[in-house]
Amino acid sequence: MTHDTPLIATIAVGLSLAFLLGLVAHRLKLPLIAGYLLTGVILGPFTPGWVADQEIAAELAEMGVILLMFGVGLHFSLADLLAVKAAAVPGAIGQIAVATAAGTGLGMLLGWGLGASLIFGLSLSVASTVVLLRALQARGIVKQHTGRLAVGWLIVEDLLMVIVLVLIPPLAGVMGGVTPPVEGEVAEVARWGIGTLGATLLVTGVKVTGFVLLMLVVGRRLIPMVLHYAAHTGQRELFRLSVLAIALGVAYGSAMFFGVSFALGAFFAGMVMATSTLSTQAMKDTLPLRDAFAVLFFVSVGMLFNPAAILEQPLALVATVLIIVGVKSLAAYGLMRAFGHDSHASLLLAASLAQIGEFSFIVIAMGVKLAIVPAAAQDLVVAGALVSILVNPLLFHLLDRRAPPPATPA
Repeated sequence: MTHDTPLIATIAVGLSLAFLLGLVAHRLKLPLIAGYLLTGVILGPFTPGWVADQEIAAELAEMGVILLMFGVGLHFSLADLLAVKAAAVPGAIGQIAVATAAGTGLGMLLGWGLGASLIFGLSLSVASTVVLLRALQARGIVKQHTGRLAVGWLIVEDLLMVIVLVLIPPLAGVMGGVTPPVEGEVAEVARWGIGTLGATLLVTGVKVTGFVLLMLVVGRRLIPMVLHYAAHTGQRELFRLSVLAIALGVAYGSAMFFGVSFALGAFFAGMVMATSTLSTQAMKDTLPLRDAFAVLFFVSVGMLFNPAAILEQPLALVATVLIIVGVKSLAAYGLMRAFGHDSHASLLLAASLAQIGEFSFIVIAMGVKLAIVPAAAQDLVVAGALVSILVNPLLFHLLDRRAPPPATPA
């Protein structure tokens, strides 16, 4: 029966086992994330027993990312985003450059080509949305300056990864892989004589700019109006549906029509909705769904993990984790201090970024699909992600002992 209903089976088994192993992790005084990741390993294809549907699990995890970023957007305003741009933009670019260089160097040492090493380095450079935001929310600092800076940093990383993802296919041949055929509007623009790469950059820039302008000009008027109309019907059910429809609809539309990530689309939907007086109620209504789907994100990460990678490439895995947890953190800390932030705020941001997640998997998977990156690199990225996600709560625990987090909830 479970094979006929993969969606229900994945949700039911995934959440049930995550609950049980989460309880075990709690009793052992381990991070709850450890239980969720172990759930994914047990349900994944690399361990014996029943295997959950990986594609469905990945899509359910994406729902968690959408709802989480939507919730963060509800705490934000355009002024908040602009207030941190002076540090977030150069900081994110600098940190990505340092981590990418370190990852590229490791790839070259492992005998991979420059193209494969570069993609491997890029996949180690960007933090997980879910892990970072859960850490900030647990400490009640999303609304504080450091929390807003971390989210702004994350938004810049997302935008940069969108550009990376559109540039990899046309450059695949140069990087040692297979270049896919050029189609659609990129092919049309390439006929103007600017080449495939120039056309790709131009189309991407126009789409992203168009999406941002659409949300800031049209969305700021339309979304609050729809929300207030639903509220004035007096039907709580319709209000909740309107919130979910806006969050998921904008996220999906932004990805399908403008080529930006689901997370970025959801963030802008939340930020626009934050101008409404009903934004607090909207947050409360999406909270249970957000938490449930966030759990499935960690389960989906565990499902990608191949335990054999630990035995086959132990030294390479250690080096990968050191880049994720060490090099990225040191780069972020140094940049924050250079921008004039105090030691505690710098350490907080550094700890927040000391992990990788969803964009890392997308980048490395694209590299493998285009025959640029060896499969061993993907195993290292997934294993490095799992270890870094497990280590991340411990970093915050050490930081909390140094200076306890504020008691006010986000």
